[in-house]
Amino acid sequence: MRKIILSILGVLLIIASIFGARKIIDTKKRAKPRIAKIVKTVFVDTVKNKTIPIRITANGNLTAKRRLEVYAEVQGIFKEGAKLFRTGQKYKRGHALIRIDASEYYASVQSAKSNLYNLVTSIMPDLRLDYPEIYEKWQEYLNTFDMRKATPKLPEITSEKEKYFITGRNIYTTYYNVKNLEQRLAKYTISAPFDGVLTEALVTEGTLIRQGQKLGEYIDTSTYEMQVAIGKEYGDLLREGESVELSTLNKTKTFTGTVSRINGSVDQATQTITTFIEVVAPTLKEGMYLEANLDAKKEENAIEIDRNLLQERNKIFVVKDSVLDVIDVKPIYFSDKKVVLKGVPDETVILSKNVLGAYAGMLIRVYQDKKQHSNVTSDTVDSTTKKQ
Repeated sequence: MRKIILSILGVLLIIASIFGARKIIDTKKRAKPRIAKIVKTVFVDTVKNKTIPIRITANGNLTAKRRLEVYAEVQGIFKEGAKLFRTGQKYKRGHALIRIDASEYYASVQSAKSNLYNLVTSIMPDLRLDYPEIYEKWQEYLNTFDMRKATPKLPEITSEKEKYFITGRNIYTTYYNVKNLEQRLAKYTISAPFDGVLTEALVTEGTLIRQGQKLGEYIDTSTYEMQVAIGKEYGDLLREGESVELSTLNKTKTFTGTVSRINGSVDQATQTITTFIEVVAPTLKEGMYLEANLDAKKEENAIEIDRNLLQERNKIFVVKDSVLDVIDVKPIYFSDKKVVLKGVPDETVILSKNVLGAYAGMLIRVYQDKKQHSNVTSDTVDSTTKKQ
């Protein structure tokens, strides 16, 4: 009986302990704090559609429009001239770039001219007796013949008899051989075809120049061209003669060029059209890297915003009664930093700066500034970022 009583008391004690512990736990419960809603402040702009000029941006290096690669057609020693043949040396049109020693070849030319002169002299007695009517013009030819100058042109043939007589004396063959030698003699001096500067010099005075050897490069520094690749979708919008704005990458210098040439075929690998832009400026140098902005077309009823404001490539955030919402838009043109959109109604309030973690239905507070900015237009979105 004693054991039964002790067991019952033990069970009762355990039950009482459980109820006591629960009561103590219940008395220590604290009320959960209410989580405050976070309302982010955003910058907005009010949309006003207008005509947006679409400007195609392209980059490229300047190259001289007129370039001459200097090669030797004859062999000889490079003679020293009035100016040293060095990179950066400027020349005027007609000035000698290179003179090759032609003393030996000059002697052979003079010998051939002397043979021609002797041939013409030898027929003069026969002309005086048999063809007195043509004697005077051939005598005048001999009088104008100067060994120090280029061989004069033979008198014009006026009859069949004269033609057969002159041809039979081998005068024509000798004359054209002399002219051929004179043409080759002229190649011992290479003259500048235009005003310019030497950009590459591969030989120096006293060097033995060989036939076919490249001697250097010479360019015209007055006019340059820049080759750019334009997407094929804008090929029908470009026109020759259109003005193009050029600038250095740091925007410190700007130039104005014109579209000079447009390739008639599309590059199959890149699906682009090669366009050449001509520019004239005294400060330009070959090899300069410039950025070109071509006015391709004008898009009506459109806006321009930062590319980072575009969501999923066809949506943007708008503000409706302090709540963010999303609307569909139609992208027209993408540049490096901007995108041209259509389909955004006028007076729509859109975000002008990206909001971290933004989503449709998010509560927001519009930033208010004492200075009210003008309504955003597609070409001035980036400059009006603080507006109610």
